[in-house]
Amino acid sequence: MAEAMVVVEDLHRTYGSGAAAVHALRGVTLTVPRGELVALKGRSGSGKTTLLNLVGGLDTPDRGKVAVDGVELAGLGESGLLELRRDRVGFVFQSFGLIPVLTAAENVGVPLRLRRTDPRAREERVALLLALVGLADHAAQRPGELSGGQQQRVAIARALANEPALLIADEPTGQLDAETGHAVMELLRAVVRAQGVTALVATHDAALLDLADRVLELRDGTIVRP
Repeated sequence: MAEAMVVVEDLHRTYGSGAAAVHALRGVTLTVPRGELVALKGRSGSGKTTLLNLVGGLDTPDRGKVAVDGVELAGLGESGLLELRRDRVGFVFQSFGLIPVLTAAENVGVPLRLRRTDPRAREERVALLLALVGLADHAAQRPGELSGGQQQRVAIARALANEPALLIADEPTGQLDAETGHAVMELLRAVVRAQGVTALVATHDAALLDLADRVLELRDGTIVRP
């Protein structure tokens, strides 16, 4: 097996308490090999988003271990988690999350500005990424002037701006039609190959699962073993 990018062991997460408690994860254990596109499937409420948030350092488990790129998250303070999310993990959500008043190029460049990247290097990186996602000719357009598929491509380019080791995508095709969604998934697969990143993608769309290197299924907060 390839070296692991993500290691999750006996992960538990519960929201609320008593009779109203929601057991989002119940002892999840999994490994995501480096350099692969791994799809996480399951019905709404199965725990996919909770798992992605824990792997990405956006939430803290009640019990269990999460390690990303050889770093155990429990050993990181808030500043360490912030650094992880800034430098090692890229996020893509179904809502796109673009800033309406900025152009496509400016949206992609936001993470680089936050890192105070040299302007010339930033412009070169932005141009490279927009070309990678097929939007070199749309750099000056704002999100409202782009289709849903194009907006998601900009979001993917932005997620790659800081050259993350891990790309986390939560239902990235949820707001797209089937044809556009398939194209976005193909783009994610191509990005994994071209950029050497690892991707963990949550989706409920069975038609998209064939594009993954492997598929994991969550059901009622646990991994369903084949």
